[in-house]
Amino acid sequence: MSTTSKLGFFFSDHHRWLLLHIRRQLRNRADAEDTAAETFCQLLTARVDPANLERPRAFLSTVARRLIYDRYRRQRLEQAYLERLALLPEEVAPSPEDRLLLLEALTHIDRALSDLPQVVKQAFLYSQLDGLSYVEIARRLDVSERTVSRYMTQALRQCWLSELQP
Repeated sequence: MSTTSKLGFFFSDHHRWLLLHIRRQLRNRADAEDTAAETFCQLLTARVDPANLERPRAFLSTVARRLIYDRYRRQRLEQAYLERLALLPEEVAPSPEDRLLLLEALTHIDRALSDLPQVVKQAFLYSQLDGLSYVEIARRLDVSERTVSRYMTQALRQCWLSELQP
């Protein structure tokens, strides 16, 4: 049996269960449908053979839980961004198109930095968004300038590596 037909049977066997499982967590049918579809897309992207999964629902549940977490994190990021924009005077506020581009960039950066320690992300954001110098960042984080430099190297490396991934 081909991988495509295995995946088709796998989908038909587990999609309804997964959709209900996600819907209980999100309490929103549209978001649940999107997350379920994205879960199966992740399965395809990872090139996992469904026949080799001992506990397929546990696997699907784990992937879906990560996607839900990412969704909430993106929503919090978007909300923080919008709150920050609301503080800007109207004449310097970005256009709706620029807002969307900036939000997409922030989401990409957030995803790129997601596996780094919080303090590394903070140092990067202080530098890139707030324009703080390494001295000021070191003072705020109560670390040395050399440590800030290492944090920045880590963060920039992650951003660069994320650009290389499809």
